[in-house]
Amino acid sequence: MSIKALARCLAVLLALLAPSAFAASLYSAPRYAAILIDNATGEVLYARRADETRYPASITKVMTLYVAFEEIAAGRLGLDDNIRISRHAYNQAPSKLGLRVGATISMRDAIGVMATKSANDIAVAVAEHISGSESAFSARMTATARRLGMMGSVFYNASGLPNPDHTTTARDIAILSRAMLRDFPDFYPAFSQAHYQYRGQAVANHNHLLRTMPGVDGIKTGFTNAAGFTLAASAVRDGRRLVAVVLGGPSRLGRDNNVEDLLSIGFDVLAARAQGQSFTVASRFAEPDDLPDAVMDVLAGDVAAIDGEVQQPVRAVQQVDVASAISTLGETGLSAPRLAGGGGGLPRR
Repeated sequence: MSIKALARCLAVLLALLAPSAFAASLYSAPRYAAILIDNATGEVLYARRADETRYPASITKVMTLYVAFEEIAAGRLGLDDNIRISRHAYNQAPSKLGLRVGATISMRDAIGVMATKSANDIAVAVAEHISGSESAFSARMTATARRLGMMGSVFYNASGLPNPDHTTTARDIAILSRAMLRDFPDFYPAFSQAHYQYRGQAVANHNHLLRTMPGVDGIKTGFTNAAGFTLAASAVRDGRRLVAVVLGGPSRLGRDNNVEDLLSIGFDVLAARAQGQSFTVASRFAEPDDLPDAVMDVLAGDVAAIDGEVQQPVRAVQQVDVASAISTLGETGLSAPRLAGGGGGLPRR
């Protein structure tokens, strides 16, 4: 291949890579796992490392809220009940609301700030209010997970802050997301708010897809050094709902773009099926195995991550530099692969 042809190939490759935020880098991240499910049928449209153990980070709060909604449905907890901030809750690491010890927050507001700001102090306060202690509440979270069919999840806190034994899988988070949609549709809009008004202030939702991708109406983001960037998202198009989960993303943008790709391609697959066409979500992605071996050998040296102990900072997975990889190869020959492109309120009871 001539230098001119190689340059032309590289330009096409980089143009295709841009919308998907360097897909090869994302898939090569050692903590990456993903799943896409048709919510109505439960069909798994796409899965990659979906049953491997991962840290959920703040997606944990979906389970915290699921248990809280069970208490409200049973009449043991009211939206206007006051939740007291204990010393333990106050001492939680950010993200937090920052209420002082002894202050109270209504359960209605607690739901709103957990679903948007992902406030760790409020999650712990709710757990203590319901079960007396966070450890007792965590045991209930694990028991609830088993009842829902989440066989790979164990919860040790209500927030998702780092704990080496606090683990889940992408498939389990999808099961939980579908359970939330199925069992508590009246409360699900809490996850759809781009902002929650708390005492005159607009508390922003960390889920940027609510503002950037039409049809997305939930559900929860997360990040810790150990977990990477996590997101469970749900979207509706033409009356069909999909649930996508990505765990272990190396960056927020990479995670968000990957979830958007999964949802967009998933809807395309469903639309094609309705027209009698047959193809899969996986066929629309260029994953690492789709790249030439020579390129992958070079890329392998560019991807690095240090998981280590969860208490220690983790170096983020580096973006894969495809341009440098090709330059290193020189004129060994390359054909460009096809890469996927970016293709209200609570009830009163």
